[in-house]
Amino acid sequence: MAKKSRGLGAAKKLKKRRSKFRENNKWFVRRKYRLKEKSDPLKGAPMAKGIVLSKRQLEAKQPNSAMRKAVRVQLIKNGKQVTAFVPGDGGIKHIDEHDEVIVAGIGGHMGKTKGDIPQVRWQVMKVNNQSLEMIRKGRKDKIVGR
Repeated sequence: MAKKSRGLGAAKKLKKRRSKFRENNKWFVRRKYRLKEKSDPLKGAPMAKGIVLSKRQLEAKQPNSAMRKAVRVQLIKNGKQVTAFVPGDGGIKHIDEHDEVIVAGIGGHMGKTKGDIPQVRWQVMKVNNQSLEMIRKGRKDKIVGR
């Protein structure tokens, strides 16, 4: 292996050498080429608004055997479709087709899935500008006709 340059005029060569090795770091490459933003349907945003296309049930991964409630959402900003988990007991009852929902990341490792729900990276936060949690608890009513 070649020894690295030393001395007063070596800064430029050392800097060039260091930048060559940075390309081997996957975190640097993802940040430099903005790979997360390009592949992410939310385009790097923490939340996005969308329209509910359909309700569905997803089977949990082994060893669990529950049917997780989810909705298929078409994002308003770019027309992409995502599947979003509906949290809470009975939360799916308060969501109808063509409702306006706000989806956010579900909080999995590196923006991936969380827990036993396969292929789902987002969850529903609001329905027709009302918090799903408050609607579920009965503290607020869902605004109909949006």
